[in-house]
Amino acid sequence: MVAPDPVDARLLAVLAESGRAAVHEIAQRLGMDPREAAMRLITLSGSGLPLLVGVECDPNGIRRALANAAAYGNYMGGPPSGPYSVHQSGPHHVTGPAQPPQYAPQYAPQNPPSQPFPAQPQATWGPPQSAGWVRADQAQPKPFSRTGKIGSTLEADSLEGAHLSIQLVEVVDPADFLFTAAGYKLAEGERAVVVHTEVTNTSQVPYTSLPDMYLVLVTKTGETVTKAPVSLSSRPAHKLGAQPGETAGGHTVFVLPDTTEVIQVRWSVRPEVDINTLVWTVED
Repeated sequence: MVAPDPVDARLLAVLAESGRAAVHEIAQRLGMDPREAAMRLITLSGSGLPLLVGVECDPNGIRRALANAAAYGNYMGGPPSGPYSVHQSGPHHVTGPAQPPQYAPQYAPQNPPSQPFPAQPQATWGPPQSAGWVRADQAQPKPFSRTGKIGSTLEADSLEGAHLSIQLVEVVDPADFLFTAAGYKLAEGERAVVVHTEVTNTSQVPYTSLPDMYLVLVTKTGETVTKAPVSLSSRPAHKLGAQPGETAGGHTVFVLPDTTEVIQVRWSVRPEVDINTLVWTVED
């Protein structure tokens, strides 16, 4: 077998780490388009690697959707998602988006494969952010906890595929004395807050991002407060990344109105909230 290119190697590394995953989740970890990730995994499956790429659904729900669309006369079948073709090789069966009428017999449900799926690690292509991709004959893995309180350790995955354990060690509020001791000055009506977090890379994939890049405070009114561009000599800031097995600690400084009530600390791998977002509740 020809050695995979770097993108394929990263896909396989993330898949090997979990054993089974939805294609959209693998793509999200790597910052890829799910369609490209699916195409690459299908191609790798056809090259002889021990992996399967499939689709699972609620059959009755799909039939109802098709019947409703047909009733309105607007179901024409979706076009292919890209200018590529899928070649099947080995004992696997791949289904995907609805094809134009001339290709329909190839995927007709009345012609199932004569051989059952072998018991191998699988990548399953299912609806985005849905737990329905888990096969009926397999136990659904226990999801990671995404919420906690100060002192809790929560788990998430980086965009590079590194598995991280993140602990919210401490929230110092107010932290005006730390802020002014470092030579900074607060404006009238402002206060400082310092958040101490520790990130442990529990995987074999290097974590290359700044751990508190998208660490924010969430206020009682639902607004977010981003970190201030300062570091305190007595409370060192985070450094870039964490190697496999390494624990990296750091402090993040926030400046906000003195009357603002903070109710949560939120950590994300992206600017927006996603399935890897972690939330710690701040109690009085």
